[in-house]
Order: sequence, then structure tokens, then C-alpha cells
Amino acid sequence: MYRQGDVLIVPIAEAVVPPGTDRLPRQPRDARGRLVLALGEVTGHAHAVVGPGTLVREAGPFGASYLHLPDGGRVVHEEHAAIPLPKGRYRVVRQREYAPGAVRVVAD
Repeated sequence: MYRQGDVLIVPIAEAVVPPGTDRLPRQPRDARGRLVLALGEVTGHAHAVVGPGTLVREAGPFGASYLHLPDGGRVVHEEHAAIPLPKGRYRVVRQREYAPGAVRVVAD
């Protein structure tokens, strides 16, 4: 497992990828060519992956994201050290927090 700030990246086996994931829309790369895992609402900084691959997201604020890195990659962020990721498939989970009356994704 890998963690960078409020983003958890969990390696998963090909057999564990949920059915239908291949039909989810691919997330576009940002202007810098990165796959953005989480965008900081306060700072504008991003947890992002550099390298070839694809990122898909289930609908909704708590929908899971799935990352495929055929050649590996690096998770980068302006305020954290880069984390190398070996080639493979990953489930990306955003940290959540409780606020009175609601559960929400952590704001960065």
C-alpha cells in the first residue's frame, strides 16, 4: 500500500478488478499530462500520477478510482516526496472525515 496525504493507493490483482470497470469513462490528463488522483480544493495542488496508464472513476463523491500502470509510474504532489509505483493495477481511495451530520471527502 502507498499513501500520499489523503490518498491511499492499494495494489490489486487483475482478478479483483470489479466487473464493468473497463466500461467506466477514462479520466483525462491535466494540462501537465498527469493523471490527477485528487485535486486540492484549498491549495490547488494535486496528487497525480506521472507515466503511461489509465485512471477510471465510479460515479459519485465516494466512488472508487482504479489505476492501471502498464509500465509503472510516480505519484507526485507539490508538498510531498514522489512515490514510485511498480507496474500493475491499483484501487485509489480518498480519505473521508466526519463533519456533524455528514461524511465528506477530506479537503486539502
